[in-house]
Amino acid sequence: AELPPPYTAIASPDASGVPVINCRVCQSLINLDGKLHQHVVKCTVCNEATPKKNPPSGKKYVRCQCNCLLICKDTSRKIGCPRPNCRRIITLGPVMLIPEEQPAQPALPVQPDGTRVVCGHCGNTFLWMELRFNTLAKCPHCKKISSVGSALPRRRCCAYITIGMICIFIGVGLTVGTQDFARRFHATYVSWAVAYLLGLICLIRACYWGAIKVSYPEHSFA
Repeated sequence: AELPPPYTAIASPDASGVPVINCRVCQSLINLDGKLHQHVVKCTVCNEATPKKNPPSGKKYVRCQCNCLLICKDTSRKIGCPRPNCRRIITLGPVMLIPEEQPAQPALPVQPDGTRVVCGHCGNTFLWMELRFNTLAKCPHCKKISSVGSALPRRRCCAYITIGMICIFIGVGLTVGTQDFARRFHATYVSWAVAYLLGLICLIRACYWGAIKVSYPEHSFA
């Protein structure tokens, strides 16, 4: 967000005596004839708004990166740009008061909340907005899924191996213990197949979690 410079109520007249003000976007002269009562005037060259007066009490001006001028409460910490082709969410820093006699100071860039993560597939660094590790992330560069941290795949791999082995042992027990019963009631074979199938699926999932790539966090802005 751009912290606006101090604005004066009276603009400097040009050579013809008509009050004018410089556009804060394209620096063109804006004719203020008949607009002295307005807080904001629109440039006829770039069609962007420029404040002519200080904002009303309790308000402040914010300039979006798309040059849209926004007005919000001076206590606001986030504001959304209303332009359909932008829709950027602007995070505002603490309010800074600048005396009118001092020149405008550029606002410091606001660090986004999140964690920089090194992709386990392509090695590129991307910003992961989750505030916790042990989650799955999709790299914006290679579009592949990886685990942020190794704890999640390790836990799930162990869990699937345990469940898969239990299902297989149950299947073996049913096969050994119900052979005579299965010769008379063939539906018993279905329970064998279900136990073996569940065990096989769990072991396949365990292989997936054991082979998944791991992306490691670089550092956190928090």
